[in-house]
Amino acid sequence: MSDPTQVLAFETDCHIFDGCGFPGPGLHSFLFEPLWGDPEGNAYFNKPMLLALLGSLVIVGFFWAAFRKPKVVPGKLQMVAEAGYDFVRRGIVYETLGKKEGEKYVPFMVALFFFVWMLNLWSIIPVAQFPVTSIIAYPAILAAIVYLTWMSVTFKRHGLVGGFKNITGYDKSLGAILPMVMVIEFFSNVIVRPFTHAVRLFANMFAGHTLLLLFTIASWYLLNGIGIAYAGVSFVMVIVMTAFELFIQAVQAYVFVLLACSFIQGALAEHH
Repeated sequence: MSDPTQVLAFETDCHIFDGCGFPGPGLHSFLFEPLWGDPEGNAYFNKPMLLALLGSLVIVGFFWAAFRKPKVVPGKLQMVAEAGYDFVRRGIVYETLGKKEGEKYVPFMVALFFFVWMLNLWSIIPVAQFPVTSIIAYPAILAAIVYLTWMSVTFKRHGLVGGFKNITGYDKSLGAILPMVMVIEFFSNVIVRPFTHAVRLFANMFAGHTLLLLFTIASWYLLNGIGIAYAGVSFVMVIVMTAFELFIQAVQAYVFVLLACSFIQGALAEHH
């Protein structure tokens, strides 16, 4: 299927008073022709993959440029990088895990935060104009990494039996309802938790991008004759939704990392 940015070029002569239907966005807006390779052969490279790769390079390049020659009195770039790093370290990791337990997880959480944020930001960057996290595979992989980290910390800290008690919420004081609670907790922690962790990020980015596409295409579609007034309203909504998306993109990166920290905090907690 076509690149979603090509939807804007689809039926370029199609306007509301021309008798043609509104070419609204849909699932086709999230499917891409491969830039390289054959999708039928399961070996190809497309735009979201390119943006994910570029996002990684942007983050590595930014922090390398900021800290390659660190100064006691930081320059502007180093100051911005330190502020971002410190925000994740103190505002998320320390607040959730504490300084002593959390310090070892700071690099992982900082990398996770900025990677998710960068993949989200592509949505409002010209030419790119697509949030990579609106494709479920990317949030799913990130959630799986968090899940494996959480499970490894759980069983490393508590051992096999203790780890099982941890993820099932074992508490002998519950008495007769303990088996039911353990089944519910096991299902919730092992299956539902990683699923919702991924879907929360995916659904927000998917919905946001769909709305941006909707109002952008509508602005063009309405731009004809007296429809220009309606096009203006739609274009204002594009600006409003872009500003709102900037906020949501940062919030979703924050929430994703906050949940990852809360999972690890639960793995480190003592259960009796």
